[in-house]
Amino acid sequence: MELIFELSGRGKRGDTLPESGIEGVIPTKFLRKDPLEFPEVSEPEVARHYIRLSSLNYHIDSGFYPLGSCTMKYNPKINERIASLEGFREIHPFEPIGMCQGALQIMYELGEYLREIGGMDAISLLPSAGAHGEVVSLLMIKKYFKDRGEKRGKVLVPDSSHGTNPASSALAGFEVVPVPSDERGLISIDALKRLMSGDVACLMLTCPNTLGLFEREIERIESIVHKNGGVLYLDGANLNAFLGVARPGDMGFDMLHFNLHKTFSTPHGSGGPGGGGIGVKNFMKPLLPIPRVEKIGDRFFLNEKMDASIGRIHSFCSNFGVMVKAWVYMKILGGNGLRKVARGAVLNANYLLSRLEKHYEIPYGKGRCMHEFVLSCEPLRKYGVRALDVAKKLLDMGFHPPTIYFPLIVKEAFMIEPTETESKNTLDEFADAMIEIRREVEESPDVLHDAPKKTPVGRLNEVKAARELKVNWYD
Repeated sequence: MELIFELSGRGKRGDTLPESGIEGVIPTKFLRKDPLEFPEVSEPEVARHYIRLSSLNYHIDSGFYPLGSCTMKYNPKINERIASLEGFREIHPFEPIGMCQGALQIMYELGEYLREIGGMDAISLLPSAGAHGEVVSLLMIKKYFKDRGEKRGKVLVPDSSHGTNPASSALAGFEVVPVPSDERGLISIDALKRLMSGDVACLMLTCPNTLGLFEREIERIESIVHKNGGVLYLDGANLNAFLGVARPGDMGFDMLHFNLHKTFSTPHGSGGPGGGGIGVKNFMKPLLPIPRVEKIGDRFFLNEKMDASIGRIHSFCSNFGVMVKAWVYMKILGGNGLRKVARGAVLNANYLLSRLEKHYEIPYGKGRCMHEFVLSCEPLRKYGVRALDVAKKLLDMGFHPPTIYFPLIVKEAFMIEPTETESKNTLDEFADAMIEIRREVEESPDVLHDAPKKTPVGRLNEVKAARELKVNWYD
């Protein structure tokens, strides 16, 4: 595909703008001596070029996106339409509080919905992503123990955790201590007992974990952590699995982060920005970042006078547009609808698992999972095929591949999360493609090594790309 500079031709124009009428206002010494190196193209060429580029993108509106642990569900367009209303789109953070009552009401109500869903006592919407919520929570935990005069410098992180957990812990100044999984793929209770001590501040637990398995002994885990004076933190990235069915606060979690861009249907990844609010029990409430949206009578205001707070962690009130979309999603679905979301996500995952378990190895959780599951392509190595090859072949068959090589405790991992928004037809098409690939592995494995062939760019030398980060746009 041609670059826009390759379409350029001297004298072509894509605009008919009027004269500005302000010539001579800018002093000559500040004017550019050489012309800008903009391409010269016509308006139709500009429009067609960028439409062609947009059609090369794979996105949730164009196809199934089964990225494990990412919850890439379809984003209802009504969310976008309402968030784009002029009153929301044009609001300015410096507007007087009296002119922002509607926006503050949405933020307050969203916080109350999340508080109820999480079984928590207080909420902050300020973190702008899940990892940001982790860091903020860990800073609160750090200050909590410092204010109590306790020296706790370790955070326990299961070996099946999201990569952000150890990264956030280290960023907050803690020593990361890994907790191994047992033969079931769940956190080892014996190891937790051994590692949980008076210098441990927190256990960061993903539940369901990244294998798509619910921690069956969550009550024992909670007891071990709390008897040793630690904080039990939930990585809420997988909340889609039991949304509206079970509450983390009722399980004994003291804190959690939400992912508005996963569980609550606001755009994920480059479609962002994201949202990662946090929920806490009462003993952590004074430490929440400022400002906090509060209500007196029928009026809303921003409380910026919280003496124990860790302070500001985001400019103004964070990503308001994301909050509007999540609020709309909850308003439309209601409590019963949110429960159906979780049940649909679990049903879809188990249906796919039932279709694929005869063709691929299931290292943990055979026959039953929550919202996602992990296959292993390790048995395919004897044919010279790896998880990467299967993923590349899926691209040729019209599917975005699932997450590969994660979690790290599974060799040649292939992590699949269908979400609740996909139909049985889509799931069957994906399962058929995976089964067809498995057949090809035995009959003609070399075909997989050449994939993808139908995408705009073929297979890249990933090592070279990682080592030589250089792009030549034009000569």
